[in-house]
Amino acid sequence: MNALRNPANQILLGILLMLGGDFMFSLNDAMGKWLVATLSVGQVLFIRSIGAFVVLGPMMARQGRRALFDVERPWLQVARAVLTALETAMFYASVYYLPLADVFSFYMAGPIYVAALSHMLLGERVGWRRWIAILVGFVGVLIMLKPSGDFSLASFYAVAGSLLFAVTIILGRVLRGTSDTTLVTWQTVCSLILGGGMILVLGGWKAPTSVEWTGMLLLGIVSCVAHLMIVRALKLAPAAVLAPLHYTLLLWAVILGWLFFGDVPGIRILVGAAIVVLAGLFIFHRQSVKSTVEPEDVPKGVNT
Repeated sequence: MNALRNPANQILLGILLMLGGDFMFSLNDAMGKWLVATLSVGQVLFIRSIGAFVVLGPMMARQGRRALFDVERPWLQVARAVLTALETAMFYASVYYLPLADVFSFYMAGPIYVAALSHMLLGERVGWRRWIAILVGFVGVLIMLKPSGDFSLASFYAVAGSLLFAVTIILGRVLRGTSDTTLVTWQTVCSLILGGGMILVLGGWKAPTSVEWTGMLLLGIVSCVAHLMIVRALKLAPAAVLAPLHYTLLLWAVILGWLFFGDVPGIRILVGAAIVVLAGLFIFHRQSVKSTVEPEDVPKGVNT
């Protein structure tokens, strides 16, 4: 215990937790891609949310009922929970059609969207260097989209999901006074409702095998644990140190996509992703230089 009080050891532990959390998120999303190949998005979303309560249940009981309902800015809480549920559905819809690495490449633009939206929605000052990086990042997204060619509905799902992801990060910053357990609980409740609604309206319920039941329940459990690991990492190490590690998600997406699905990203995706990652890293660097980096600037994972 005394060793953990050493700042250097805390930073090292934070780095390890961030790397572990990102790996678990990548594994979770690979499992999701496997499941939506045979089960509907609504069904996966619904059962996944039930699984999440295996982790959330004890945390909710320890926190107490009042913390769940006595929250700041209730309408923003609702907006964040709904948008998070929609983002998760968009993610699963996109990985049904696209390789994992392609979808993650679009999601790597999240920090770029956050920087732009922070200026427009929160009034935060963004210097000219970061605006240039934002524009360069958008160029990378356009390269991946190939707008003059075969823009697909799947690409729309990925872009829409990454934009919603950025908006939820902004709302999370606004609601930073709310406990993490409360935020995750309500977004999970909304995912449960959305998944159930999709099943009722769109149909597509299929009797899962025992392996599929286990996989869907594990999605919720693994996602919650990964989220908690990253939250703890952000409390142990500076966000400026941890932020670049988030891009290991893309590396894991390439590896897992190749191992389990035989997907190899094309040159266009790799070039666009490289531009987006470099632009995002520069934005994090400038935020660190300006001493404005906050924990909430760091994405909490693709589908928390």
